[in-house]
Amino acid sequence: MSSLSARAEILLKTLVNRYVSDGQPVGSGVLARQSGLEVSPATVRNVMADLEQLGLVVSPHTSAGRIPTQKGYRVFVDSLLKIQPLSSETVNALRGEIGHCSDAQRMLSTATDMLSQLSSMASLVTLPRNPDRHGFKQIEFVGLSGTRVLVILVSQSGAVQNRVIHTDRGYSPSELVEAANYFNETYAGQTLEQVKQALAAEMKLDSETMAQAMRRAVTMAQQVFADADDAENLVVRGESNLMEFPDLGDMRQMRHLFNAFNTKRDLLHLLDRSDRETGVKIFIGNESGYQPLEQCSVVTSPYKVGNEIVGMLAVVGPTRMAYEKVIPLVDITARLLGTALSADND
Repeated sequence: MSSLSARAEILLKTLVNRYVSDGQPVGSGVLARQSGLEVSPATVRNVMADLEQLGLVVSPHTSAGRIPTQKGYRVFVDSLLKIQPLSSETVNALRGEIGHCSDAQRMLSTATDMLSQLSSMASLVTLPRNPDRHGFKQIEFVGLSGTRVLVILVSQSGAVQNRVIHTDRGYSPSELVEAANYFNETYAGQTLEQVKQALAAEMKLDSETMAQAMRRAVTMAQQVFADADDAENLVVRGESNLMEFPDLGDMRQMRHLFNAFNTKRDLLHLLDRSDRETGVKIFIGNESGYQPLEQCSVVTSPYKVGNEIVGMLAVVGPTRMAYEKVIPLVDITARLLGTALSADND
């Protein structure tokens, strides 16, 4: 914030660093001693009052000290943070572990494991987007008992996915064949993302203008394509690490957070918001727009194969995280993963 004086910036930076270090509200006397400024505690209290008016710090009811707000963390990250380069030992360990993997799947799992271990937080990685892997070739609907239908989805690469969906009524074998024929004739050869977009558009049409076979096919297939590549496309590690941080609230809040890791879809949407950008992106607290992450920060970075962004890497932890260490860790891991995957494709 351009309105902050140099003294206020130093005191805010000192407060954030101290609070990240020990998790306790920081008093004016401590700030006066540790900031390196020749100021009295009274002067520090005046500056803190100004920062509180700006919404950058807050004083908990039980303490005379102050802690940073999410807005305060944002100012710190954007303007005051000094990144700490990773040690050569850490970089070499990451390069060795990722580079020695025999295939892409192991590289992704290893990168996620290493991120979790080195950050002591949760880590995520989205699997590489591959046009052939995500291409749609054929769908088949097989009636089960009651209103359950088995959907067999075949990609252009030959991969087969099976899903059971629940329909509004039972369908005869001939109806299911008719619906599958319509769908295959209409959408074969398109990527899963293209099919998703087409289905969303079809669902907005007046149902009276849609033929019965078309309506059945679209209704059933939308259940499949809505999450056809979601749950399988996100690797999560180290969720239990988050239980070590009292900042993340009580067990009820923790349960909501763990449910987010289990369902994965909203986390994928969050990462999708970052995957068009280069470099590290940081969501602090409610910037994620996702309620279970309101007490968390998410540090993301894309990884590339060649010059193309194909996936995202992230660390999830409390807003009280050591950003100066986590940011380069996520950045370097993403770069090393991309390099290893590019070499694996040669």
